[in-house]
Amino acid sequence: MLRFLTRRVLAGLAILLVASFLYYLMINAVIDPLEDLRFNTDPDTPQKIAQRISDLRLDESVFVRYLSWLGNFVTGDMGISWPTGQTVTSMLQGAIIATIQLLTMSTILAIFLGVAVGVVSALRQYSSFDYLITFVSFLLFSLPSFWVAVLLKQWGAIGYNDFLRDPVISTAVLIGIGIVAGLVWTLAIGGDVRRRVIVFASGFAATFGVFLYLQLSGWWLTPRIDLGMLVLIGAATALAVTAISTGLRNRRSLGAAFTSVGVGLLFFVLLNYGGGWGALTPSMTWGMLILLGVVSAAIGVGVGYAWGGPDRGQSARTAAIVSVLMAVYIAVDRMMQAWPAYSDALSGRPIATTGNRTPNLGGNFWITALDTYTHLILPTLVLLLVSFASYTRYSRASMLETMNQDYIRTARAKGLNERTVIMRHAFRNTLIPLATIVPVDIITLLGGALITERIFGRPGMGSMFLTGLDMNDINPVMAYLMIVAALAIVANIVADLVYTVLDPRIRVNA
Repeated sequence: MLRFLTRRVLAGLAILLVASFLYYLMINAVIDPLEDLRFNTDPDTPQKIAQRISDLRLDESVFVRYLSWLGNFVTGDMGISWPTGQTVTSMLQGAIIATIQLLTMSTILAIFLGVAVGVVSALRQYSSFDYLITFVSFLLFSLPSFWVAVLLKQWGAIGYNDFLRDPVISTAVLIGIGIVAGLVWTLAIGGDVRRRVIVFASGFAATFGVFLYLQLSGWWLTPRIDLGMLVLIGAATALAVTAISTGLRNRRSLGAAFTSVGVGLLFFVLLNYGGGWGALTPSMTWGMLILLGVVSAAIGVGVGYAWGGPDRGQSARTAAIVSVLMAVYIAVDRMMQAWPAYSDALSGRPIATTGNRTPNLGGNFWITALDTYTHLILPTLVLLLVSFASYTRYSRASMLETMNQDYIRTARAKGLNERTVIMRHAFRNTLIPLATIVPVDIITLLGGALITERIFGRPGMGSMFLTGLDMNDINPVMAYLMIVAALAIVANIVADLVYTVLDPRIRVNA
């Protein structure tokens, strides 16, 4: 392992060195730092040109300037942006945070939803659901991101903010939403006529009931996950996670999952009705919130092992996942409680169309966190829709190939149930091709975020890159390109390591 990492890191450094030289030559050829002065008619323009040539060392050879830049870069000095006088390092600090926030949410959601839908589509090959997902995937993949961004600005922000003035959905629309949801679930699950009718009726009733409850309770203006709603969501989570993780026939695993739900409900009551959040809020930070998530996972593991049995590990895994999700629900509920105050501070128009935060917005941790996520909603959706289409197609193709392998037929011949065949044998091998695609795609999103960040006015890496090009400033552009190149190399190394986790037959030193 150490030899492999050493060899790959050294090769990566060599690639970075060559790439940096080519980058510097190409950027130097396309930018003109004197562009704004060439047609200036001020009397002191020649002096300004001479001064800028001296400051930027434009009278020296490009090779000499590259070597000087490389020496500074190796020591951690990425130079200064000459139009603003700001160091590139300080510019990167805010830009990287803004980009990571955007890519983290969009990538996690795209992978989870895309892989799940792609696997279901493969299992329902040539069904109406499969054809529908194929059509939607190709449609989303072909849509230009800037056009989707404009539509989301109009209907996802301006339209929703207008809706909040009088948040009433007509009965006809509610029925239409229920019918669409029932049809989607029917196509996804399939079965005989009786099963399809039951699934459609259940999907329609559940969707119609949820939206009707949201409307009658005034949820759109005062959103919350109250105790009753958390009980239903927690029970559904326990059933779903257990069904996927071990199967509902594993009673110990199912019991551990519901025990984790009970522990989560206990903490919910203590935090909301025992004054817990009031004591934690003044000192709450993102680090503390992550720590609480780790503690919840540890509690779930303990619950799983407490249930005992020969498969304690499976029960612990299931209970830990349920416990973490319950913690997420509780944190989201606390953040939702800040919604009325946040909406009032923004004159009843809380969904933002530009920027990454509201200027001069006061409030506690939950207000600022809510502000961050309202600014992330639209750009996240843009990147999510494009990535979702890709992951759906990749996972579908990989699952179809895996399901036709001999070892799948052998597993079925041994009498294993279909859930075990799919989750333990097929799904893990389906992820192997995705191990190459996902790390590299994350780096590719940095390039795709150029357009998204510019449209939504987010001060991220893409905006810094485009601003550097517009202002003929080489240092920020080089910093962006070098970071992207380094991350691309790291992504390929990570992909090789993930191979060994998914497939024990693969050795990194082979």
